Order: sequence, then C-alpha cells, then structure tokens
Amino acid sequence: MAPFALEGINVLDFTWVAVGPITTKYLADNGANVIKIESATHIDVLRAAPPYADGKFGVNRSQFFADYNTSKRSITLNLGHPKARELAMRLVPWADIVVENFTPKVMRGWQMDYEQLRRVKPDLIMLSSCLQGQTGPQAMMPGFGQLMAALSGFYYISGYDPLDDPAPPYGAYTDYITPRLAAAVLVAALDYRRRTGRGQYIDVSQFEASLHFLAPALIDYFATGRVLQPQGNRSERYAPHGAYQCRDEGGAERWISIAVANDAQWQGLLDVLGNPACDERFATMLGRLQNSQVLDTFLSAHVRERDAWDLTSRLQEKGVAAYPVQSCLDLHQDENLESFGFWHWLEHPEMGPAPYMGLQHKLSATPGQLRSPAPLLGQHTDEILQQMLGLDDEQIAQLRKDGVLI
Repeated sequence: MAPFALEGINVLDFTWVAVGPITTKYLADNGANVIKIESATHIDVLRAAPPYADGKFGVNRSQFFADYNTSKRSITLNLGHPKARELAMRLVPWADIVVENFTPKVMRGWQMDYEQLRRVKPDLIMLSSCLQGQTGPQAMMPGFGQLMAALSGFYYISGYDPLDDPAPPYGAYTDYITPRLAAAVLVAALDYRRRTGRGQYIDVSQFEASLHFLAPALIDYFATGRVLQPQGNRSERYAPHGAYQCRDEGGAERWISIAVANDAQWQGLLDVLGNPACDERFATMLGRLQNSQVLDTFLSAHVRERDAWDLTSRLQEKGVAAYPVQSCLDLHQDENLESFGFWHWLEHPEMGPAPYMGLQHKLSATPGQLRSPAPLLGQHTDEILQQMLGLDDEQIAQLRKDGVLI
C-alpha cells in the first residue's frame, strides 16, 4: 500500500486566496503532486496578508498563506501572456485534476475552460469554485467569502439582538467551510474515473455549499415559517449557555464557556458557586430557557472574579460542560493538541522554522504528512519547465525576458 492515499495523483492548482488553496492542500498533504500556478503580476492575496515572519512584510513571509499551501510546488506564469497559456496547456496532459476558483469568465477568456482542457486530456477531472457557480444571473459576481457569508444569511443570524449591529463569523467564512465538501467530491470523482475511465467537471457554488451549514434554520422555516433571529450564544436546549468573563490572567481577559443541559447539572453548577440565592424562575429548565438573559446576568456576576481553569475543573467534576475560551497562545500550548502531534514545525526557505497546523484527519494506513513548507513565489519554475517540459536555461531566460514567467 502506498504511504499516502493520493500518491500518484497530479494536480494543476490555479487557485488563490482560501477556498481553492485549502481544497488542494487536502490533496497535497495526502500525497498528491500539486503544482500551484501563480503570478507576480496578480499575486495571491494571502501572500500579502499578515501575520508575517518577524513582523516584516514580504510576499514569501506570510504564515497565513503558508498554512494553506503546504506540500505544493510553485511556478510563476503570467497567464495574460499567450506563451504562458501555451506552457500551462502543455502541463495539462500530466494532470489528473485541475482546480480553479476565479469568476467563470477568467478560464473561458484564456480558453482554458473544461471543454478546452478535456480536448487535451479526455479523462480530466476539473473543479471550479466561485461564489455563485458557473451559471445563473449572478454567476459573474466577484467577491470573497465575507461577501458570501453575508449573502448566505450567516451575518443575519449572528449578533445578540435583531436591533444590534451584526457580529459576523470570523473572516471569509464560506472559504473555510466549502473546501470540506470540495475535497470530498474530488475524491469521489477520482473513484468514478477509476471505475469508468471517465473524467468530469465539478461546479462548486459557495452559495449552495454554505447553505448546508444553515440546514436547521432553513428546515425550520419551511416547516413553520419562522425566520431565525440573532440570539447571541443562547440555545434552545441548554441554559445557561454562553461565554462568561472570569478573573483576568496576566493582564489579559479570561472567559469560560458553560453549557447546562439539565436540572442536575444546574444544581452542580450552583454547588460549585456556593449555592448563591437565585431567582425562582431558574428552578426548572423551561424557566431558565425563558429567562436566559436574566440568567446570563446572574451567572456573569458569580464567575467574574473566579479563576477560569479552577472553575473548569470543578464544574467538570460535577458533570457540567465547561472550558476556558482559548486564545491562539493557549492553542499552541494545549496538551491535547500536543498529544495529537497537531503542530508541525517546518523549515521555510525565507521564514525559517515555524509551526504549521496539522492534518484535520488521520487515516490509519495512509496518515498523510505536511511534506514541505509553502513554496516561495515561483520557487520551482525552472525545475518544472526543465524536467516536465524539456526547456533549457536559454529558453527559460528568454521567457523571463519576454514577461512570460512573472
């Protein structure tokens, strides 16, 4: 058995920013040979995004970019130049999979859409991921995951009150959840090709994909006509349920997350707090659910000066779900993540040693591995052109002079 589940699979990666690179990272860390096609004329947005090594900006110094591009090689091709597109097309017969996440007009404009590529490689698998898919009245709308999170409804249901400003989920939210589905469907397409010998085109609309993460709200609306409103950390099944500020630690705020599922756990929570006098409405789960805002005020007052870690330990002994809200520093020191071997230290050519986030799953026979740090911009250009396309140094130098390899 091969040491990697996807060893021998070749991928041309035209993606940038997040949704595409995260998708192809799954493939690369599980053994696929991924060539990332980039350009200094239209640089990947994340190469210019912090955090930077030592706090110094540079296109090869972003750990944000680095975490999403492990185990890949990078070639710079100015695809606005016809000769660069010719070189890219010469790489297509090598590829099993092509992935891109531009608006639909881009690959078509380059004459590198699926219909063109399959003429070169009939059994090719191609995946396109843009905000609203390849067809329909809004297909050409550009944007990032922040826009799609708003359009999909995530921003509407976030926050603490319908009258308050929204408190949206972090960052380009749909960019982070869509790759889970995209990677899975690529593996399914590989299995289909193995059984039938046929490739296929996969159109991943972030809009459609992200709605699956709102399934309870959508199903409830179709069944009852209710529209889910912002409710902060409140729950329909747990009370109290939320994050509560504890005593500051080392000059920094420290919070604890608590969820109480039944009356026995509520009594356990009260025991830990010293059985303070409380509103009689809190005596039952129904009462606590109906008075969740008052309940939060009560609990906040009684945990504010307590140590979050000590309180966690005592609550868990009583069967109450509780844990401190972790910072990035906490995560790097988390003993459970340490025992999993989650953090992988890799030596980057410019940034030096840095911790990378590990695999999100481990297959027992083919566990995968972060085989190399993220590449420098165009780090493997000469290697790929020489070894795969047979170009010599003089030809490569001329292509650089002509503005093809930038």
